[in-house]
Parts: sequence; C-alpha cells; structure tokens
Amino acid sequence: MYLVLLGAPGAGKGTQASAIVDKWGWVHVASGDLLRAEVAKGTELGVKAKTYMEKGALVPDALVIEMILKRLTNPDTAKGVMLDGFPRTLAQAEALDKALAGQRKTIDWALYINVPAEILVARISGRWICSQCQTPYHSISAPPKQAAICDKCAGKLYQRTDDTEATVRERLKVYFSQTSPVLDYYKKKQNLIEVNGNQDIGKVTAAVIEELGKVQKAKG
Repeated sequence: MYLVLLGAPGAGKGTQASAIVDKWGWVHVASGDLLRAEVAKGTELGVKAKTYMEKGALVPDALVIEMILKRLTNPDTAKGVMLDGFPRTLAQAEALDKALAGQRKTIDWALYINVPAEILVARISGRWICSQCQTPYHSISAPPKQAAICDKCAGKLYQRTDDTEATVRERLKVYFSQTSPVLDYYKKKQNLIEVNGNQDIGKVTAAVIEELGKVQKAKG
C-alpha cells in the first residue's frame, strides 16, 4: 500500500499519521524529515539538498522524489508506506507518479483530512505558549485560568508570529491554492479518500481507520 496523506496546517495530520502507523505498521515517510536525515548523514543527496536549504530556497522536486524513491527501496517499506508533506502541488503529484511508474509502483490512495478554513484559522490562531516553561494553551479548547498567564509557573503567554490570524490566513490561502489541483488530480484517478476532520479527534481517527480498512479489504 502506497498512501499519500493530505491536510492543511491545523487539520491534525500528525495525530492521524501516528494512528495509521500504529494500526498497520506502514512506514511514515515525511519529506521534511527525510531531507533533514539525508543532510545529517552527509549523503550525496543530502549534500545537494543542503545547498538549497542553506540559501532558504525550495529543494527541487526531482531531488525530493529521488530521496523518496531511495527510501522506498529499504526493506522496512514492504508492508506499506505513507507519504506526508509530498506531493504539495499538481506538478509534484504528476512527477511522483511518473517516477514511481519507473519502478512499477503507484500511489494506491490519497487520504485527505478535510477541515473548513475558518475552523483551521480558529485552531491555529488560538495557540499560545508560556514564555518560561513552554506549556501550550489554546484560547478556546485549553485556555489558562487567568488571561495571558501560565497556570503552572505564572509566566507570560505569547503567540508565535506564524500563529497570528493574519499569518495563518495567508498560509492557508497558499496551501489551498496549491493543493486543490492535487485533490482534483487524485479524484480523477478515483483514489481520493476524504475524511471529515471537523470533529473530535477520536471520531476522526475512527473514520480514517474505517475508510482505510475498506480499501485494504477491497485490495485483498
């Protein structure tokens, strides 16, 4: 099974990725983690990627795909692989399929955790962190007892610059503009699974496991 995990920032992909790995034992291949690992090991691929990362430039799609294909040759991928963080654009999805075809492999399913944009804004922009002990809070789901003050150490709470509402809205705008064509691409290939992410975490996990269980059973 080769699965692509899709979801906007704040959709809860990390939580669901853990649940999927625990349930089926598939290898979780996150493109960002893969890049950092290659750089840390000083591999030829890592050295190439580092030259782009140090400049703050995006690592070329071809190089990322080369790293993914290399990872897929490891014996631990025999049960299945869940790709996370790639592809993000239509061009990447098409290039990935072409590269996989060269190895007689294919993306079986793309799982999309669907959460409305306004809910995502509320989830992310409501996050606050203690400046002293780093305890996380949320203005809606986990507020402090006293506004802007940490319950544990009385430290002042702050909000990361990338969690402010204006920044979050811009991030989501970019994400959806890039990802909508990817969703359409997998829809046309009839291998898109969409799960409602706007519900309790446990219910989302149950829905994810149920849907993936269905396609696993169908695959035999």
